[in-house]
Amino acid sequence: PKVHAQGSDTVQIALVGCGGRGTGAAADALSVKSAPTKLVAMADVFDNRLKQSYTNLKNANKETVDVPDDRKFIGYDGYKHAIDALKPGDVAIFATPVAFRWVHFQYAIEKGINVFMEKPITTDGPTTKKMLALGEASVKKNLKVGVGLMCRHCKARGELFDRIQGGELGDIITLRCYRMHPPVGSAFSDKKPEGMNELAYQIQRFHSFLWASGGCYSDFYIHNIDECCWMKNGWPVSAQASGGRHFRHHMTPIDKGEDIHQNFDNYSVEYTFDDGAKMLLYGRTMVGCHDQFASYAHGSKGV
Repeated sequence: PKVHAQGSDTVQIALVGCGGRGTGAAADALSVKSAPTKLVAMADVFDNRLKQSYTNLKNANKETVDVPDDRKFIGYDGYKHAIDALKPGDVAIFATPVAFRWVHFQYAIEKGINVFMEKPITTDGPTTKKMLALGEASVKKNLKVGVGLMCRHCKARGELFDRIQGGELGDIITLRCYRMHPPVGSAFSDKKPEGMNELAYQIQRFHSFLWASGGCYSDFYIHNIDECCWMKNGWPVSAQASGGRHFRHHMTPIDKGEDIHQNFDNYSVEYTFDDGAKMLLYGRTMVGCHDQFASYAHGSKGV
């Protein structure tokens, strides 16, 4: 938000991916007080989603949303056109499913555009290597890149981090994180409606498909994992995990047949840090069970 466009007093923004997260990220950017901002281009693969996002943003930000029809782009190449509407030093917001992240990021770097991207940013080893290399390329071009790991922007957690690193808990021995609730987002899906394109269906229901999102694990549990690693001030060096699927349908109103998604109902992971400390993650997405969304740090002096 504190980046100023080169040669301009106003930071121009392009929104790529106009779903709920994208609309929220754009609204946050337009509310920044440290520099004037303006939304000038939008792109999505679904026309109805772009129209709804534009209407919501325009109604709330009449003076700072300037996206005429010729800067609204529908299609898989829409990201290029939206970014082309910017100048070097402006900002692109990437809020599409993660499968497209490295492609969009690479183009933004080529054009000298700063980036805010939603998490997650990668779901597999080869793509992770690409993103790390692109991150280095963005640094060489002095571009700014932000990622939507919201815990990092929490002042209370920042204070907690300072206290833990100051030794108030002693040595961190164990971290526990829980995310247990009913099915969330688009993580549970019925069969594709008749007549709908398969690729469009999977993008629309991206939490249900590992290629598009990494599933509910990558998209939702990432927050607990990230905040615990932050408090530990380190990253695990190994992990062992188990998971399972108990139900083939989740009482969905559309179809009582089997769900076709690729998520488990429960996950448990034991992470190990280089000093032997452990982090235990418990995730569950089941109806009618105990709900919990929390993280804990156990130190040699307290919890």
